[in-house]
Amino acid sequence: MQNEFQYDMIEIRGGMMFAKSPKKLIIMNILDILKRYTDENHRLSQKEIQDILEREYDMTVERKAVKRNLMNLIEFGYNINYSESVRIFKDKDGKEQENVILSDFYLEHEFTDSELRLLIDSVLFSNHIPYKQDKELVDKLASLSNIYFKKRVNHIARMPEDKTDNKQLFYNVELLDEAIDKRRKVCFHYLEYHTDKKLHKRRNKNGKVREYIINPYQLVAKEGKYYLICNYDKYDDISNYRIDRITDLEILDENIKPFDGLKGSDGRKLDLEEYMDKHVYMFSGENVRAVFRADKSLISDIIDMFGKEVRFSEESDDAITVTVNVNELAMEQFAKAFTPWIEVIKPVALRERMIKNLNKSLGKYMSNIVL
Repeated sequence: MQNEFQYDMIEIRGGMMFAKSPKKLIIMNILDILKRYTDENHRLSQKEIQDILEREYDMTVERKAVKRNLMNLIEFGYNINYSESVRIFKDKDGKEQENVILSDFYLEHEFTDSELRLLIDSVLFSNHIPYKQDKELVDKLASLSNIYFKKRVNHIARMPEDKTDNKQLFYNVELLDEAIDKRRKVCFHYLEYHTDKKLHKRRNKNGKVREYIINPYQLVAKEGKYYLICNYDKYDDISNYRIDRITDLEILDENIKPFDGLKGSDGRKLDLEEYMDKHVYMFSGENVRAVFRADKSLISDIIDMFGKEVRFSEESDDAITVTVNVNELAMEQFAKAFTPWIEVIKPVALRERMIKNLNKSLGKYMSNIVL
C-alpha cells in the first residue's frame, strides 16, 4: 500500500500537508490528458503523455506504466485508438527480435465537433435562454471536447445580452417538470411587453395583477422558445404560455384536470407530435421595411414576432404605428392572423395584396350566407 501513494511534504505555517497526487490517480490523469489534448487529428505518443504527466500533473511515471494504464482504459471500454509499428532489434545473443510499438493515441469523444457545434448553435439561437445561462451552457458543451475545439468556440458569435428579460427560465422549467410529474396545478403571474419595451406583470381591467391557476401537461420547444401546453383553470380549453414569460411560479396541492376532458382534445390524451404538427409557423424569402398600424393590445405579440428592434410611433389611446425590417411573407401572415387589429401601410404592394385577399375572402363569405 505504501508504494501506491507517494507524497511530497510541504510545510505551511508550521503544519504539514500532502502536495503530490497518489499514484492511483495515474489512470485518471491519463484519461484527462486524452480528453483535453487528443482527437483524430491530434494524437499523442506514450512519451508525450509521459511528459504531460510530469509537466502538468507533477507525476513522474515510467513509459511502461503509461502503456499499462492506456491498455487498462481500453479494457474498461473507453474508445481509445492507436497505431502499431514493428521495430526490429537484436538481442544480446545477436538474434533479431520484433518489438511492437504503440503510438498515436487518441480518444474518440462522445460527441463529434460537428455535433457539439450543432448543439451550441441551438443554444445560441434559442431566444428564451438568458444571456448568462446561455454562455454557461456553451462553455459546458465546449468542455465535452478538447482544447482545440474550445479555441474555435471563441469564433462562434454569441447572441445579444437582452435575449430575454426574465432570468427565471431554468427555475420555471424545473418547477413545471416537477408539477407535471406530480400531476399538480400551478399558479403564476404572466409577463407582457408594454411600449417601453420592458416586461410587466399582466393586470386585470381593475389594475390588479392577474393570477393564473393552470393545469400543466407538457413543455415544448418551438421556434427558439419554450411553451407550456396547459389549461387555464377557469375554462375548459387548451392554452399555450411562454415559459420565459412566467414569474412567481408555485406548485399547488391540487390535482390537475385530465387532458382528455378538455375542449379540443377529442376525448384523447395529449398527442404531442400531432399537436405540434398543427402549430407550424416558418417562412423564407426577401426582407422589407414594413409599416403598419396596430391595436396596442398586440404589443407583446409584435415584439415576440419582430424583436425589440421595432420602432413605435404615433401612439394613441388604442393604437400605435409600427416600423420594422421583416420577412415579407412573415409580415403578411402576421397581418392575416390579426386582421381585425392590423392595417398594413407599407410596402404598398403588400397593402394592395392584403386588400385583394380580404376582398376575395369577403366575397366568399357574402356569397355563402347561411340563413
